[in-house]
Amino acid sequence: QVQLVESGGGSVQAGGTLRLSCAASGNTYSSYFMGWFRQLPGKEREGVAAISTGGSSTYYADSVKGRFTISRDNARNTLYLQLNSLKPEDTAMYYCAAGPPLSAFGALKPGWYKYWGQGTQVTVSS
Repeated sequence: QVQLVESGGGSVQAGGTLRLSCAASGNTYSSYFMGWFRQLPGKEREGVAAISTGGSSTYYADSVKGRFTISRDNARNTLYLQLNSLKPEDTAMYYCAAGPPLSAFGALKPGWYKYWGQGTQVTVSS
């Protein structure tokens, strides 16, 4: 089992940057596939980015490719999401999640992930 705590959200203007962090408890973090998801009230949770256990493979939603970067530090049990060139449509609650090793097919699908954090709010104003 792993517990996840996100941080780093906030309010920024369009074009700004943020760096989200997700701290994981337990000594099995490195065995989990990790992902970032976002959700607006009343809408389905959508995959933003995901990363393999060792960090060699990453996956991005088309809407964030070239602007967001996912990374992980297995020595620090921490997952990151660098958000650049933010747009108002990036406004959402952002969640990190942990799951079993996944293929590219399942990497951005929330149903494949087992553990979730509480979320951190990102608000981008125009």
